[in-house]
Amino acid sequence: MKKSKNVSFIVTAVVALTVGILIGKLLPDKGENAHKGAHQEATTWTCSMHPQIQVSEPGKCPSCAMDLIQLKKGMAHDHASRILTMSESSKALAEIQTTVVKRDFPEVEVRLVGKIDFDETREKSLTARFPARIEKLFVNYTGIPVKAEEHLAVVYSPDLLSAQREFLTSHRSNPDSSITRAAREKLRLWDLLPEQIEEILEKGEASDHFVLKAPTGGVVVEKNVKEGDYVKTGQPLFRIVDLSVLWVYLDAYESDLSWLRYGQGVDFTVEAIPGETFHGQIAFIEPELNRKTRTVSVRVIIPEPDRRLKPGMFVRGIVQSKLAGHGKVYAPELSGKWISPMHPEIISDEPGKCNVCGMDLVPVESLGYFDKDAEGAPLIIPTSAALRTGKRAVVYVEQPKASTPTYEGREVSLGPRAGDHFIVTEGLAEGEKVVTKGAFKIDSALQIHAQPSMMNPGTDATQSKLPETPSIQIEAELATKIWKPYLAIQDALVNDNLVKAKSEAKAMMDITGHQGALPDLLHKMLAAETLDAMRKPHFETLANGMIAVAKANPQALEGEIFLMHCPMVHGDHGADWLQTNDKLVNPYFGARMLRCGKLKENLKPSITEPE
Repeated sequence: MKKSKNVSFIVTAVVALTVGILIGKLLPDKGENAHKGAHQEATTWTCSMHPQIQVSEPGKCPSCAMDLIQLKKGMAHDHASRILTMSESSKALAEIQTTVVKRDFPEVEVRLVGKIDFDETREKSLTARFPARIEKLFVNYTGIPVKAEEHLAVVYSPDLLSAQREFLTSHRSNPDSSITRAAREKLRLWDLLPEQIEEILEKGEASDHFVLKAPTGGVVVEKNVKEGDYVKTGQPLFRIVDLSVLWVYLDAYESDLSWLRYGQGVDFTVEAIPGETFHGQIAFIEPELNRKTRTVSVRVIIPEPDRRLKPGMFVRGIVQSKLAGHGKVYAPELSGKWISPMHPEIISDEPGKCNVCGMDLVPVESLGYFDKDAEGAPLIIPTSAALRTGKRAVVYVEQPKASTPTYEGREVSLGPRAGDHFIVTEGLAEGEKVVTKGAFKIDSALQIHAQPSMMNPGTDATQSKLPETPSIQIEAELATKIWKPYLAIQDALVNDNLVKAKSEAKAMMDITGHQGALPDLLHKMLAAETLDAMRKPHFETLANGMIAVAKANPQALEGEIFLMHCPMVHGDHGADWLQTNDKLVNPYFGARMLRCGKLKENLKPSITEPE
């Protein structure tokens, strides 16, 4: 009996075990499914242009209709900041290179072009001081070099004859009388040289012929009389220029002005004398920009005793300049010196007076030069380290204590560019390492991972505020009248037709008149020179005004009203517009991105009759 019970128990156990195995095979494997689920969660698809779009399956981007791409593996990332960690092999594959942030004076070579001209301070004009007739010309053509007190012409003048007689008569009567002194002064004011006046006294008689002499040495560049001409008092006769010192007028662009200072040395060449370099100093920088050429004239003084350079010659100038930051220039050769504010060639180690004009010398630091005793060299980085989008600049900084290559994106404030370097005013410290090669690859990886980057600053604390949405108030009654012109302007922008858009804006102005906020906006649209200028912000302002009417009173506008949105306007800030159908066409980009955008809302659905 006992043996029978044991056999029964064994049979029952075997049957139970068999059934359990069969049930186990029929039930799904939770571990395998969990593994599959984890694998599926690890596969994420995103848009290369809109990294905020992340889905679990491939397809089209809902914003721009581009094919979604799969997120790459092998790189760790911190979604809270611009930080990317990669393996050593990934770093080598991306060819990442870094450079140490340092303090130095970046040097730039400013190239300028211009022409040689006369030194205006060395021009002398000889005018007629009394009525006369030109009897003989010794200088009968321009370009003749003359020395001081050389004869220029012989003139006949009865007035001068009378003045000489008055002088001789008074001198014979009393040489020291006031009348004699007045008569002598009259002759001097008539440009008679002291030796000519003494010659009249020696001869003791007056002459109706007089020799005009050069008041200074130089070249006669202008002759306004001929033999036999009668001249009146004040009439110009000759213009004489001393060419031992010349001026060079160089044209500097606006972007070059931060490098140029009064007193700087300028090297230049002329095509007439190849292989030779001449040197001068900046003596004046025009205070006003030429509105036609968009340049500023810079005047350079050139000593030229050999007279090889000629006014009118074309020159090419070079200024070697070092920038010290804060808009100052570093010139070691002028550091601690004193300079004349009128004559830059007068430089002294101590304060004093200019020996040319007598003005007080001023310290060079007061003219915009770097003061080595008060300031330090600026921070600089190679230009290849900065990724710029116009208003923002991002650099990637290597984390020194990380166990694997780690790079942090950081927004920085940049000063002017100097050759291959930028001056950094904020955001970096001396000794940090910035990525100079491969920075764009790092930024692209962050974009794909939907992290803050150059193009997608995200919610980082340093992100600049988004621009305010421009709008204009339009009354519903007026909106009804301008609805069709608005759609016509929009259609012209969709088709990249600026002329048509302006024509429709003019048609809208015929409805609105010329006074008020909306006509002012239309005037701006008519003045726009490019499609982009008309689209942003002028058309956007108009569109937002019409959208406000459509939302508040959709019945004021004829037909269906579809509210569309493009997220790419203003660097992903986005902009809206209205359409009368749901086939999206983008007026902000036209043919460039015609289908970029999405339908936000149907503001006035069509009413269909119930069946």
